[in-house]
Amino acid sequence: MPDTLHPRLAWGTALLFIALWYVLAQTAMNQWFQINPWSSTYPRDLTAHLLLGALLFGMARSLPRFMLATAVLFTSLTLGNALKLAILGAPVTPDDFVAARHLFLLFGGWQFAGAVLMVAAPLVLLGWMIAWRQRRTWINLGVLGFGVGLLVAFPASLTQAMDARFGHSVWNQPANFQMRGLPIHLLQETARNLSRRETPPTRAEVTAALTSLADVEGRDLLKVAGAPDLPRRNLHMIVLESFWDPLALTASELSADPLDPEFRALWTAAGHSHALAPVFGGYTANTEFEVLCGFPVTRDNVFFEGGLRRDVPCLPRHLVDAGYRTFASHPNSAPFWNRVNAYRRIGFETYWSDRDFVLDDMNREFLSDASLYRQVLERLEPTLRQSQPVFNYVLTYFGHLDYPLNERRPATITAAQGHDMVAAYANTLSYKSRELMAFLRELRRRDPDGLIVLFGDHLPFLGPNFGGYTESGLLASQRSDFTDRMFRTLVETPLVVIDGRRGPVAVGDLSFYQLPARLLALLGDQRPSIMALTLRPPRAAHLRPLPGLSVLIEGDSVSTCRGAELAPGDTEASHASACGASSDWLKAVERLRADLFSGAQHALLDLHAPRAEFREAALTPRVKPRD
Repeated sequence: MPDTLHPRLAWGTALLFIALWYVLAQTAMNQWFQINPWSSTYPRDLTAHLLLGALLFGMARSLPRFMLATAVLFTSLTLGNALKLAILGAPVTPDDFVAARHLFLLFGGWQFAGAVLMVAAPLVLLGWMIAWRQRRTWINLGVLGFGVGLLVAFPASLTQAMDARFGHSVWNQPANFQMRGLPIHLLQETARNLSRRETPPTRAEVTAALTSLADVEGRDLLKVAGAPDLPRRNLHMIVLESFWDPLALTASELSADPLDPEFRALWTAAGHSHALAPVFGGYTANTEFEVLCGFPVTRDNVFFEGGLRRDVPCLPRHLVDAGYRTFASHPNSAPFWNRVNAYRRIGFETYWSDRDFVLDDMNREFLSDASLYRQVLERLEPTLRQSQPVFNYVLTYFGHLDYPLNERRPATITAAQGHDMVAAYANTLSYKSRELMAFLRELRRRDPDGLIVLFGDHLPFLGPNFGGYTESGLLASQRSDFTDRMFRTLVETPLVVIDGRRGPVAVGDLSFYQLPARLLALLGDQRPSIMALTLRPPRAAHLRPLPGLSVLIEGDSVSTCRGAELAPGDTEASHASACGASSDWLKAVERLRADLFSGAQHALLDLHAPRAEFREAALTPRVKPRD
């Protein structure tokens, strides 16, 4: 036994400790984050914790070591899950463990230390706890290995069995955690992830998908007649971190409008267009993928991390083939969200990251937009004077949670008592919008014919459980209580398109994956493009897929498709009518996405440019972050 106590007493003490920890942890999560499993879930969740604790105690050197190691391990998992639920509205999934290393690039100071501690401390303490030379340890490890082997060998069967026993919602991930508890949820979603690892689509499957999309459009989307002229105007795309209109937060009683009056006028001239984002509060890289490649993200993970495995003619490479030079600028650590590899694969020739900028105007760890814009213009100035067109892609960093300002940017806007985070965001947005307008004035002076597009990447996080929004009735505190209109609110950010000397143009509301094809049309680029495949979903003017759910928008009318589940007020007949065609369209798009970005790229055989040149490009790095 792993202790000098009598075996029964030692085991009883160990399991009692787990039970006491569980009660304290659930009480704390409810007090701090208002996050807990359903009351009916507590017995199974406690049992899962006890079984996992028993497995660990069977390998422990002593009871004190076991208590310390398991308390830190369980607390780290529980706290990490609560933080993600509170900030992003979704529980921890297996993909988060793959992406955890990016936390070290995102945080600084005490936040960085806390992130390191949450990841490293449990691993170190587990290694310190385990009695490596004891036979019982290796028996338990063998049992654990056997279980992992069954999971890998039969993930689909396990997923089906666990879904039947513990439940599963395709669109309401917080409810999945609430009905299962954390250990069961992680096991169930790990099995689901493994069962999704399908073989890439075949040529016949890709042809069928292309045919179904061509039927929707009534034409072949990948081919055009003749030899169209190549575009020659510059394209400037500015992605604005957490850029949104906070005047809708009526309960916050903001003392002034945070948005610059010039931006208000510009947005009005652009018809108050909105972009519809695939994410809330974070995961900017998924917005990037959509606006650069024209395909929707439909899962709760970062597509740049594992879904982009081939060189693909996305917007940057499409423009390179027309003679453009392509630049990406983002003053964050270069490899964050795998951007070095992702940018290279989609065709950016140059990538300027934090090491390439003078960090001269910092709001804590975030370079100000004013400094970023100034330095980008300085770097592009020689190129803008030449005849060769440019695609200038700028992803800002200032405006990131938790909205710090430096001494040059004092807070000038106040909010109602208890709305401190909204006030912090409003003051950040005030400076952000003014620095944006100063940049636009200079950019339009230097490049009056350029096509400029700017938009917010996602809504800002303003408090746990959609706090900041709930007080004003914009969102509910739980995703399960969202109305259809709330799902639209969840994804809408300002969108402005400036068509050179024509000025702002009203493009309407667009899902981000529809944007690149629209921009190519404004540039006069009629060449065949993979981005044309998703321009017009069926049945609705706009289809905004989200993980396990789709939002259908037709004018002011909004409806949701939640898998097989009915939205409030829906009948089976109305659900089938509204969602059937959209579901079929989305399945075809997902099949083509798998083929193009991680498969054999059969779809590229229908493009005029031979597919071989894209494969050959993989051998030659084109993105050049500074060494």
